[in-house]
Amino acid sequence: MSFLLHSKFLPSTLLSLSLNHEFSRSFTLRLPATPFRILCAAKRTGKQRYPSEKKKLKLKLKQKDTLKVAGNKFHGFWRLFKLAVPVCKDPGKDFLGVSDGLLEEIAKVLEFPVASMLPAEAFSVVRKSFDARKIMKEPKFVYTVDMDASKLVELEPRTWDFINRLEPANGLVEHMLHRKCSGDLINIISDCNKVHDSTLLRESAGTGSSGSVGQYKNYSGAKPKIAVVGSGPSGLFASLVLAQLGADVTLFERGQAVEQRGRDIGALAVRRILQLESNFCFGEGGAGTWSDGKLVTRIGRNSESVLAVLNTLVHFGAPESILVDGKPHLGTDRLVPLLRNFRQHLLHHGVTIKFGSRVDDLLIENGKLIGLKASDVSDRSPINYQNYKYDAIILAVGHSARDVYQMLLSHNLELIPKDFAVGLRVEHPQELINYIQYSKFSSEVQRGRGKVPVADYKVAKYVRVNDVNASTNLGIGRSSYSFCMCPGGQVVLTSTNPSELCVNGMSFSRRASKWANAALVVTVSGKDFEALNCHGPLAGVDFQRELERKAAIMGGGNFTVPVQRVTDFIGKKTSVTDIPSSSYRLGVRAANLHDLFPSHITEALQRSISMFDEELPGFVTKEALLHGVETRTSAPIQIPRDAETYESTSLSGLYPVGEGAGYAGGIVSAAVDGMYAGFAVAKSFNLFLGDVESILGRAHSMSVVNY
Repeated sequence: MSFLLHSKFLPSTLLSLSLNHEFSRSFTLRLPATPFRILCAAKRTGKQRYPSEKKKLKLKLKQKDTLKVAGNKFHGFWRLFKLAVPVCKDPGKDFLGVSDGLLEEIAKVLEFPVASMLPAEAFSVVRKSFDARKIMKEPKFVYTVDMDASKLVELEPRTWDFINRLEPANGLVEHMLHRKCSGDLINIISDCNKVHDSTLLRESAGTGSSGSVGQYKNYSGAKPKIAVVGSGPSGLFASLVLAQLGADVTLFERGQAVEQRGRDIGALAVRRILQLESNFCFGEGGAGTWSDGKLVTRIGRNSESVLAVLNTLVHFGAPESILVDGKPHLGTDRLVPLLRNFRQHLLHHGVTIKFGSRVDDLLIENGKLIGLKASDVSDRSPINYQNYKYDAIILAVGHSARDVYQMLLSHNLELIPKDFAVGLRVEHPQELINYIQYSKFSSEVQRGRGKVPVADYKVAKYVRVNDVNASTNLGIGRSSYSFCMCPGGQVVLTSTNPSELCVNGMSFSRRASKWANAALVVTVSGKDFEALNCHGPLAGVDFQRELERKAAIMGGGNFTVPVQRVTDFIGKKTSVTDIPSSSYRLGVRAANLHDLFPSHITEALQRSISMFDEELPGFVTKEALLHGVETRTSAPIQIPRDAETYESTSLSGLYPVGEGAGYAGGIVSAAVDGMYAGFAVAKSFNLFLGDVESILGRAHSMSVVNY
């Protein structure tokens, strides 16, 4: 009886045995008085869910709501991610259309049996990148593709069942009612003006007013006079916004227009003539003009603000491939004509551009900025400056405008010393980097004309070295990383003073040079500055100058760069014979670069280079040559400003923006910062009455610099 009572809690196999008569006579089963209970892990709900489970549930609910609103799966677009096409099946890096190899990968996602039946017209490439990581069996081109569901069914009705079975998958498949369509900044502002004008027309019709409606929104009728100092990315985009919104803009640039600037740089490379105001750092377009022209950024590649900048660059002549390429870059040869088009547009919209005009001082009355004092750099007379009155000044100088920092300090403006990075620029044969990254596929590079892109690299490590204060014997953690890697490029001089020496890298759009170079740098901060007796708000500037003067002495003067083999730098040996050839055109000289920095910085660089070799076997080689010194990775100070209005917290009417103010690092982030600042200034003068966040999204955090 007891057995029968508990039989429902037994496994079916044991129950069938127990009911056998012979088995029951020879087997005695003792069961506890309490019935068996099998406990299963309870499903987590509510706050008990893991963060990853909450994220997946939130995404699932969002996707369900999207599909519910859409009515069915045939409305809108499907975005397909991580479509990997082998190199042998892809037309190559310069092809941005839909190839047969890509259709095969799309067919796998749809589970459609015949890829050749899929119409390429129903798909568009959103992103294309090249993945050559060692974890891959072979390098592949990785795509993100948008699929127009209704168009696909219209062109190939047999795909209906397959689309109907398609479900969103986190990170792989996403359904969108509307595809994000970002325009260039000019059209964005034009659309804002149209919306505002139509609103004013309706209001005037309701009140019987006959006031004129135009692009300018200031009801007082007087255009505000705005000065923009610096024609780098932040200055250009701030000027563009304000000009489009109707301000009276004057753009001051100490350097020359790109045409003359190119000639001045040529004179430096051939005849060693350094123009103090027109060089690799100063001039139209800023320091980024003669660089690699990288458009990668960490502030959000798909954000509305970044897309607005990229589309604006396309409007002025950049190739449309920068909107699709996973690692977009322009190169100096493409930046020059683009900047010329940008300048012509600003001039057409009434912007006054003063090249060769250096801002020497600010005009301040009763704690309010009222204008500036500028001088003609071609006039060497001691009194050649002019005073200009303005309602506001956007300070968009670069990280090398050290005289401007000193001038601001003389007016007791708050300047905060900021961490940055210093180090050396390493150069390898490009073929070696191609082989390290691509192995057997390195032959496909063909100096930038092959199927795969010229190989680059990006390495970052965290190293621990002894404290600069040996008495404490504490360890300091330092970030060490590669910076501004220029595949197929050359090492160039970025000095702005004949007694100081610093270098950078640049490359052209094809990246066809036989060398690859990158800065290898470590972070430095206040303790490092103090160790070299550099104090005060400009301690970072003094620290840079100390290293640059020392490098100039090591090189022997005349802009000759001190160099050392990577292997000798690690071993602290002098590279005396058979120095590898260098792309640097003004000459190199063997030197003990391990004596250039304080010992703790040298040690950090040595350790990090050895660690880089573990990630990129072959990186440490006698063919690799270090060039000194790289100091201008970012601004050494930050000028505090209000997070909403962008106005200086020390001086009313001054708006510090971009890389020189410590709020950006690179072409795109500087352009974005200048763009938001332009809208902020326009809003303060009632030129723009809308919400910029609704158009371009929220500005990235200003507490840290993003590159």
